[in-house]
Amino acid sequence: MTKEELSRLYNLNREIEAYFRKLERLEAAADSCVPILDGMPRARGASDRVSRYASEIHDLKALIDCSVQECFCERSHLEHYIQTVKDSEIRMILSLKYINGLSFRQIAFSLGYREESVPRKKHNEFLKMTEISERAVL
Repeated sequence: MTKEELSRLYNLNREIEAYFRKLERLEAAADSCVPILDGMPRARGASDRVSRYASEIHDLKALIDCSVQECFCERSHLEHYIQTVKDSEIRMILSLKYINGLSFRQIAFSLGYREESVPRKKHNEFLKMTEISERAVL
């Protein structure tokens, strides 16, 4: 599995976070243009904006639902792959990095290392060896 494939879950999570920020902005904008219902005639602009925002919010929520489902599938795939790794320390590094989204500095601290370079080197060596063995199979 390549670094790009391993990073897919992280990227999906960032994408979902961006969708939620956009949803928050849309909902705030929709709330700010709610028409006053006092029975008096008004211009059509406010209700058109409300319906446009409602439609955008609905579409974005559907997109979020699809992305969350994709995220669950990707996480499951990644967890299964990590469980196939024989070295328990590498499994821990991969899990902390790609499932929990920790930096190498946080991983080093979590594993009791003083330098972030230790888990980074182990991670990079593992990926290099995996890439070499995958090429040999092809």
